[in-house]
Amino acid sequence: MAKKRSTKADAGKPSKSVKSSVAVDSKLVPCFSKKTLSFLKEMAANNQRQWFNENKQRYEDCVRTPALNFITEMKPLLAKLSECLVVESKKVGGSLMRPYRDTRFGSDKTPLKTNVGMQFRHRVGKDVHAPGLYVHLEPGNLFIGAGVWRPDSATLKKIRAAIDLNPTVWRKTLEAKTLSAEWELAGESLSRPPQGFSADHDAIEYLKRKDHILIAQFSQDDLIADDFPVRLAKRFKATTDFMTQLCQAIGLPY
Repeated sequence: MAKKRSTKADAGKPSKSVKSSVAVDSKLVPCFSKKTLSFLKEMAANNQRQWFNENKQRYEDCVRTPALNFITEMKPLLAKLSECLVVESKKVGGSLMRPYRDTRFGSDKTPLKTNVGMQFRHRVGKDVHAPGLYVHLEPGNLFIGAGVWRPDSATLKKIRAAIDLNPTVWRKTLEAKTLSAEWELAGESLSRPPQGFSADHDAIEYLKRKDHILIAQFSQDDLIADDFPVRLAKRFKATTDFMTQLCQAIGLPY
């Protein structure tokens, strides 16, 4: 098991200010290593339960234990950004998503996910559709996310109403250099304007969205760096205005 790390953010009560800086502790050691991505590559090439069962200890050593250590490190760092995010380092039912796919629906019956997903969702949320932050580890596809993925119709209606009420504010938030320098909108959009909105609306590109999420890429060097949690926390900080605005539209604090 990886040696537990301590950060200066562990000391004292988490600040409520979104402008809090994150101190780097010189004693930090990496959570992840190149072995993490190597194992995920092998898992993609051997996507069978038997292979996974035979390699469960390697999964524990290379993937799950590092991921749980990472989540532990992220908890005090994200508490500086929002007190509404749930950050739980547990094998089951926490921020780390399970490795098994739901094969009940769809034609793809491969049993294993070939990525590691970690979600820090809003405390009122019960599943991946809740607003929150996300970390995705996959060979050749390393990224972080922020926002709401595939919200239900009632939630989406509230978001569209907020955009319609303040299109200039919404656009200003998304086009701010502190955000747009590293983050970009992702997910799906409608091909036509949603019901009740005209095609020439000032914010029609945002109103057409089915997903209100931002993503930002990071490198393998970031992943294996000793201050990886600190690096991500700093990047997540840039999404605070967006997340606050999004949660307010839904009727939630952030």
